[in-house]
Parts: sequence; structure tokens; C-alpha cells
Amino acid sequence: MQSKREDVRNVAIIAHVDHGKTTLVDGLLKQSGVFRENQEVAERVMDSNDIERERGITILSKNTAVYYKNTKINIVDTPGHADFGGEVERVLKMVDGVILVVDAFEGAMPQTKFVLRKALELDLSLIVCINKIDRPEARPAEVIDEVLELLLELEANDKQLDCPFIYASAKGGYAVRNLDDPKENMIPLLETIVEHIPAPEGDPEAPGRILISTIDYNEYVGRIGIGKIEDGTLRVNQDMFLVNAHDLSKKQRVKISRLYEFDGLNKVEVNEAKFGAIVAISGITEIHIGDTLCAEEGMEPIPFQKISEPTLSMDFVVNDSPFAGQEGKFVTSRHLRERLFRELNTDVSLRVEETDSTDTFKVSGRGELHLSVLIENMRREGYEFAVSKAQVLTRTDERNRLLEPMELAYVDVPDEFSGNVIQKLSSRKGELQGMSTATTGGYTRLEFRIPARGLIGYRGEFMTDTKGNGILNTVFDGYDLWAGDISYRKQGSLIAFETGEAVTYGLFNAQERGTLFIGAGEKVYAGMVIGQNGKPEDVEVNVCKKKQLTNTRSSAADEALRLITPKVMSLEQCLEFIDTDEYLEVTPKSLRIRKKILDPIMRKRAGFKKG
Repeated sequence: MQSKREDVRNVAIIAHVDHGKTTLVDGLLKQSGVFRENQEVAERVMDSNDIERERGITILSKNTAVYYKNTKINIVDTPGHADFGGEVERVLKMVDGVILVVDAFEGAMPQTKFVLRKALELDLSLIVCINKIDRPEARPAEVIDEVLELLLELEANDKQLDCPFIYASAKGGYAVRNLDDPKENMIPLLETIVEHIPAPEGDPEAPGRILISTIDYNEYVGRIGIGKIEDGTLRVNQDMFLVNAHDLSKKQRVKISRLYEFDGLNKVEVNEAKFGAIVAISGITEIHIGDTLCAEEGMEPIPFQKISEPTLSMDFVVNDSPFAGQEGKFVTSRHLRERLFRELNTDVSLRVEETDSTDTFKVSGRGELHLSVLIENMRREGYEFAVSKAQVLTRTDERNRLLEPMELAYVDVPDEFSGNVIQKLSSRKGELQGMSTATTGGYTRLEFRIPARGLIGYRGEFMTDTKGNGILNTVFDGYDLWAGDISYRKQGSLIAFETGEAVTYGLFNAQERGTLFIGAGEKVYAGMVIGQNGKPEDVEVNVCKKKQLTNTRSSAADEALRLITPKVMSLEQCLEFIDTDEYLEVTPKSLRIRKKILDPIMRKRAGFKKG
């Protein structure tokens, strides 16, 4: 017998990257009294991971809960970046409604469309929150029209089109139903959630059943499954069965050792939880995303949405450079294999495959950012390894034609740079689909359909071309016919000729050839890339060469040699720079670009064979 649980609401917050989801959750937590009056609270308290705090983006979805009057509101904060779309897709199964957050200036962006489509497909109730209304250039009325157009385009039903609109400033800590209402607190948003998000439904008398939508990992208790109880009641020490809708052979008897509910920022241990509650379960080692835990044998597993497939892959290789093992704690193939397969515990959008070589693993993800966050996490943990340039994952159709992943790229650039951007993206096989002038002065919006590999290594170039004023957003747009060869890089590399320490004299002679990545005193090895050549070919330079002393002196001989400051590149810039015949050597302390074949004679032979 189905019944509603009126004291609970389950809601996810979805939005394009940087539209203020996490700050909005901060506001709701403060409003509901989770923090003490005098408690010092960090901004974006939900972004708990170091990289999330540094980059100001949400990577992993997080659960929290607030109370309003007698109703517990479970809130899921989701990532906004396209590369972490896999996180958003699956957490939507836990909730009965979504709050779509839209920037009052930027309006509906590509990722807004992606996450909103997923929510509408699941027939979830919708609340639209126009955030950042305190921005000087805010245009809330026009943004509402954009959102309604987007809902019509995505074929929303009448109930979804009739959704409530709330205006807010998450940073200012207030929300209002109408723009001229007094701006006091977040209560209007909490009231709207209770009124418009339906209460969870389930059968209280049925055997307990829960779909696992997220996995957390803790080194003390192991894997923790998080999901919403669909029916019945779950209890500690209860015998359960683990089954899966996509893997019918999976059937395992397990026991719940601990059960947690969310309260504010904490997990609170409970002895039992009823249908409609979002809970965390520990003590089951084999639990995976998409599994159903049910109390009786033979019960139907809950169907689970298949996660979108990865589109890019990189080879993760055991470091074999002359400097291998000097800076990292974990350097062997066993360490690398263990760490990569452990990442699969929590990241469902990732794929790890073993290759013919025991030292190489093929890792596939949703985009360059997705893979670079994994690389950054691993180097911080003390791992040392090398990675190849990102390659797209291709398919063949029924007529055996080669297909590649395509992206829709939305580019907002100042008018003066639009010609340059169009030329660059066209040379990377992009097709201009539309061009419009933005409502606020001086910007042009370009819409391109471009192969995913055409965007590899482009973001850094794009920021240079637009003097840091351009905004580039992409969203996956299916597979299409292979578009032909794309040349990634117009310039060659400057390669170290011998192993040793770079000296000023050698660097001074090398800097005339192009841009250097290293300074005096840095250790180099033969085959390491130490700079970018101004011309297309690779050039070997001897940066360890010392000046020979003689008894004759010229008047200028002792003048100080002036070195240009070397270009220091971040992890993303290095991944963008490397070419298909190069590796990026990653250690906890250093990032070094090197040729795959270090020996110059062997490298030339391989080049001739390829040519």
C-alpha cells in the first residue's frame, strides 16, 4: 500500500558551473541553524576536497540535510562541470525534485541544458532559482524568458512549465518570491521546497529496498553506499540481498553493519530508517553504484540509468625516465594498478583497462578536466608515473565507418577577438552553427560543432587569443563521422641533448631558439623537453654546456648573461602542450615533459618509419 512521507523532502541542486549552487547550500545551512551564532564557517563549506576549494568547482556530489519547521529537507549538491556529468545523472535517482540555479547575468548556459534534460526525463518536479540578483548587471526578467524557452525546447510537460520562480542572492543570504519583496532571509526558498517538491512515496509494509546511487570511501570502514530507501524499513544487522538490474547474475547475501542519516554536515548513526530517507550504509565490501539492496530473496532490482560513456583516454605508464623513483613514494606498476582500480570505487564515469604491457594502463574519462583531477589527486598522494596525450575513443557504425565523439562548443568572446577564434576553431574541423550578439555590450556568442579531439589542448590557446576575456563551454553531442586529421601543435620542442644540470651559458644559447620551461640549476636528462621551439621541427640543445675558460679575455666576456624568465606550466597546460610522441612525467614535486623514446637515434628511426 503506497503512502507519502510528509516529514521528508529530497531535492538536488543543479546548475551550470559557477552559478552558485554550493554557496546556495551554505545559505540554507546557515538559515536552518546548523551553525552556532559565533561559529566561523568557511565559504563553500560543501566543497571539502582540496582541489574543489582551490579551483572553486564541485567535483563530487555531496549530501546534507536541513530542517524547516517539522520537515527534514535532504539536499544533494551536484557538480556543474560537463566532465562530471556522470555524478549528476545518478544522484537524480535519489530525489523527487530539483532546484535549477541560473545566474541572473549569464542566463541559461550549455551545462544548464544538459542537467535539466536529465531531470525532465526522470519527470522530477522543478523549482527555478534566479541567483546573483545583486550583481550590478543582473537581468532577471530576460533570464526567466531564457529558462522558459529552454523548458519548451526540452519538451517539458505542463506541470514542469508551471514551476515556481525564486530570486536569490546566495552570497547575500536571502531569497524572495518577487523582486520587490523585502530581502531578509532564505525562508521563501525553504517554504517553496516544502510546498512544491513532492513528499517521497513508498510502501511502509513492504520488505526494505534501496538503490545505491553514490559510493563514498573511508579507509576505516571501507565502502559506504548512499541511496534513497524506496520501500519498507532498513535496520542495523538486517540480512539483505545485493542484486543489480544490469548484472542479473549478481546475487549476494550481506548484512548492514552500520546505518547513517544525514543531519547538517554530519552523518548520524541510526538503528533504523524508513522509506523516503536518504541513508548511508557501511559494512558491505562488494557494494557498487547501481546495486539494489533488498530484504527478501527474489525481489526485483530497481532499474538504474546507464551512465554516459567516456569520450577521452590517456595511457598511464610506470615512470621509466632516468630520474624515476627519486621523488615519489609509489612508483611500481602494482602501486599504479591498485590506485587506478581503487578510483573505480567512487568514480563511475571512469574506465581503467589493462594493456599488452604490464606497465601501461588505458584510463578513459569524460574530458580533460576529469582526467587531470585524477592525476592531480594521485601526485598529491605520492604517486609517480607518466601520462600520454589524451586521445578520443572512436567507434565504427554498421557500415564499418569510423565515428568520433562530437562536442557543441559555446563561445562568448569580445567582438574584436571573434575572427581569430572562428579561424582557430575552423582549422580544428569546427563548424560554425550560429552567431549572435550578446545582450550586454561588446560580446559575441559563437556556437560550434567540433570533434572532441579538436578541443584537446585548445583552452590555453583560447585564453591567450582572447586576453583572458573569453568563456568557452562545451557539451557532448553524440558521435559522427571522422572529420580528418587535425594538427595539434604548430611548434616543435626543444630537447635536452645530455643528462646533467642546466647552466646559464647553455640556457643563454638555447633561449634564442624559443621559449624555455626550465631555469639554471635544474636537473635535465637526454630526451627531456626543456622548451618550445619557434619553428615546427624538434631541435636538440645542450643546456648543460659550460663556457670553456681561455687565457684571452674580450671586453664583453665577463658581462652577466641575462636569461629570460622560464615559462612555468600548470598540469593542465602541460597536458595541453604534449604531442602524441611525448609523455608528461608526473611526480609529487615535478612535472617534466619528455619524448616517449629518449634515445635520439632510435627516435629518428621511429620518425622515419612513421613518415
